[in-house]
Amino acid sequence: MTLINGLPAHVLFVHVVVVLIPLTALALVTAAIWPRAARRLGALLPVLAFLALASVPLTTHAGEWLERHVDDDALVRRHTELGDGLLPWALGLFVLAAVVWWAGRRAPAEPAQRSRSRWSALPVRIVVGVLSLAVAVGAVVDVYRIGDSGAKAAWHDAYSKTATGSKGHDD
Repeated sequence: MTLINGLPAHVLFVHVVVVLIPLTALALVTAAIWPRAARRLGALLPVLAFLALASVPLTTHAGEWLERHVDDDALVRRHTELGDGLLPWALGLFVLAAVVWWAGRRAPAEPAQRSRSRWSALPVRIVVGVLSLAVAVGAVVDVYRIGDSGAKAAWHDAYSKTATGSKGHDD
């Protein structure tokens, strides 16, 4: 899919990535650190992570099409290079979301039974929590860097720093 209603699909799909990756990262860290949240989120966590993961190649494919239809520019190339690096982060979010969901399903809800569950063992929860936090931060930072480079590529020569028309505003 390259065009939607005459617009390059990339400029629309990118909004899905910008919303789903940070939302998935937040949900993952919350569920990894707080087992009750993992149980409450249930299957929504890996489903959300899967949607975020699936949105990345869809968006990058549309971006590659767009790259071939704009003038050659170093800022566009930089944005494309950065965009290619998001898939491993999204995959990490998905894998960890599946682990947290699966482990949360197996963990007993009763406090007395938790001590017998491997998932509730503190070292396991710490490792999963640290990994989740690291991947979540990496993914969100990467989305920010990609978005910033994309905005610079799209807007660097597309506006004037001074107002060009008189619309009654002196901003």
